[in-house]
Amino acid sequence: MRPESLEQVVGQDHLTSRDAAFRAIVESGEPTSMILWGPPGTGKTTLARLVASAGNSRFEQLSATSAGVKDVRSVLSGAAQRIEDGLNRTVLFLDEIHRFTKAQQDALLPGVEEGLVVLVGATTENPFFEVNSPLISRVTIFRTEPLNPEDIELLVNRAVADRMRGPGVSSIDREASEILANRVGGDARLAYNALELASRIATVGDRETVELDDVAEALQHRVIRYDKSSDRHYDVISAFIKSLRGSDPDAALYWLHTMLEAGEDPKFVARRMIVLASEDVGLADYFALRVSIDAFRALEVVGLPEATYALSQAAVYLALSPKSNSMKDAVGRTRNAIEASPGAQVPSHLRSAVHEGQKGFGDGMGYSYPHDSKKRIIAQQYLPDGMTDTILYRPVSSGSETELAMRLVEIDRILGKAGSGNRQDG
Repeated sequence: MRPESLEQVVGQDHLTSRDAAFRAIVESGEPTSMILWGPPGTGKTTLARLVASAGNSRFEQLSATSAGVKDVRSVLSGAAQRIEDGLNRTVLFLDEIHRFTKAQQDALLPGVEEGLVVLVGATTENPFFEVNSPLISRVTIFRTEPLNPEDIELLVNRAVADRMRGPGVSSIDREASEILANRVGGDARLAYNALELASRIATVGDRETVELDDVAEALQHRVIRYDKSSDRHYDVISAFIKSLRGSDPDAALYWLHTMLEAGEDPKFVARRMIVLASEDVGLADYFALRVSIDAFRALEVVGLPEATYALSQAAVYLALSPKSNSMKDAVGRTRNAIEASPGAQVPSHLRSAVHEGQKGFGDGMGYSYPHDSKKRIIAQQYLPDGMTDTILYRPVSSGSETELAMRLVEIDRILGKAGSGNRQDG
């Protein structure tokens, strides 16, 4: 099922679109050395073959896990002979180039520098760290991205529909294809392998259609029925959020992993935890938001399944954190206050006075610099006229916010907030 043209490549639009540099190189018929960097099953080998075929070049493939300097020199020697014989150039595809030692990478340099071969390296690791600088300076680096579930499902259905090259079944159940697409982590090769095995299971069962149980067996993993567009999707995420808010780490872990095991977008889950960290934990725990954002970043850096630990850690931390919804309430009160005062003006002493002429209108005049006070707080008006006693933030007596509430009492006293008595525990 390997694509035979750029038009058949799925999920790498940034490389195959009409204005993409990679496409320009392929269509020029004059390939240049490059490194394809990306996760497994994203089409690196396919793209390398397309580079070679577009230039009518000879395609030689080596794997850094088994090839040595002798193999590299053999390819270079053959490439030189082809040039001497007036034949087309050689494209050397070196899989897992990051596994080559410095000496092995150095052996490639003469061939690349002299143009004996067009090197196309593939790596899942950051080439800027894993490939020698002299080699990096002589190649162009292109990055492949994980395929999204829609791309995987397109490839699965395309394979099933291909009677010549496909898995030999007539169809695949819609739920089965969705589950398969969501469970392979953007890896097309893994999807094809699972589809092939699922098709064999169906065939042994004298069936022409691949069903959900076939995919579950092929993946060797229990499939949880969980339609991301159904009521259960909303019910489970609701149960997860309410478990975090309710401080039950066991329930939070249960619903978190229910979603992850069913193929829910982990970034969706991580984003919901970031929201909860501000909405339901807030200032009661200063670190909750940081922990949630760090979990999201970990997910972006390492992906699943490794990031499962970071997501679980964040969920437990949020569940065990003291809770405060003071920020949510403060935002609501602030929006209402703004709507109720559409004509509110900035007090003259708070206005910017960048130009000297503005001072003639009183802009910036009378402003007191808080740092001139020992307590770094000076009594002056900060809200618009008519709103000076407006209370929007009301701290709760929970966790770290208790300390903030005590500090706010002193601040209110110095600022002379007449309405400060309304800052009761929410």
